[in-house]
Amino acid sequence: MDGLKELNTSLFVVDLSEFYHLLNASDYINNYTFELDHRTLTCEATTVSPVVNIVVCMFYVLVFLLAIPGNLVVGLVLISDKRPLLSFDLYLLHLAVADTLLALTLPFWAVAAVRSWVFGNAVCKLVSLAQEATFYSSILFLACISIDRYFVIVHAVEARRERRQTRSWVACAAVWALGGALSLPALFNNSFRPHGSEWAVCTEYYDPDSADRWRLATRLLRHGLGFLLPLTVMLACYGTTVARLIRTQGFQKQRAMRMIAAVLAAFLVCWTPYHLALMVDTLLRAGLLAYGCEARTSVYMAMFSTQGFGLLHCCVNPFLYAFVGEKFQRNLRRLLQKKGVLERPPPPQTSRPASQSSDVTSTVL
Repeated sequence: MDGLKELNTSLFVVDLSEFYHLLNASDYINNYTFELDHRTLTCEATTVSPVVNIVVCMFYVLVFLLAIPGNLVVGLVLISDKRPLLSFDLYLLHLAVADTLLALTLPFWAVAAVRSWVFGNAVCKLVSLAQEATFYSSILFLACISIDRYFVIVHAVEARRERRQTRSWVACAAVWALGGALSLPALFNNSFRPHGSEWAVCTEYYDPDSADRWRLATRLLRHGLGFLLPLTVMLACYGTTVARLIRTQGFQKQRAMRMIAAVLAAFLVCWTPYHLALMVDTLLRAGLLAYGCEARTSVYMAMFSTQGFGLLHCCVNPFLYAFVGEKFQRNLRRLLQKKGVLERPPPPQTSRPASQSSDVTSTVL
């Protein structure tokens, strides 16, 4: 149908929600076929079990319940410290804010998975903007953390703390500004019912003459700034950091390197499958790969299946960057003792100099 050429989705949960809702809108499935591209290749829509509705809804709720408490604890511990935040702590605080805001959009998509989009057009635009902005910001803050650890470990610039703190605030402002700018295409999002279907969707609605150009531009930004550039920065910075750690002494060295490996593995596991599927879809839409109904459906299903790994990253970040660090654990215990949740330890009888290597893990991450 010609009208469906105008249905062009945003990239992340919204991108998959269009496909998801098209699969589950019974009136649409029973009465329509849809055209996939300008070459008028027409494919029958594929239905999925209603159980998928509940599974997707429960998954969004689970991620929400895991991400909100973890990131809130990180934020509370960091702001409770009366000392000025170091650059790493500042990036970690902003990362927790970004992940919290991203998680706050999930209840809307959870409801939409089982009841369609019932929140109206204004909320559709607002939620989509918040989702896109926090997606970009979260990944860029991960890159900032890797750069900060690189300078601290490899170049030992911790002494110039005041200057670095000013630069860190500037970097945070730049990340939020860039994330906001990259989220502006979400202003094209609208809530509507495709072809009279009773199942409302919240998705992009472009002019058909410019839709392909918009999609290609946003996809290139997603691939570049949302995955390839941060991954390259993290691999370069952490790789150099590990090389430096190998030449140092300390019983915490191996643990620090294992944590760096865990950080990179989490990023790759969470984001690589989805972005690979997204890249294949971009190549198909650009006509650079041979395509057909089977290929298109397979790519859509791959995107639908792998996007959950990306959402899980906002749950993993607090554990990778905060809870495993000795400095954070001390600050958390101090906060809980201050609030009366934990008993204060008895004063030490003797004092001894702290080991320089005891905070290697915290310094690295």
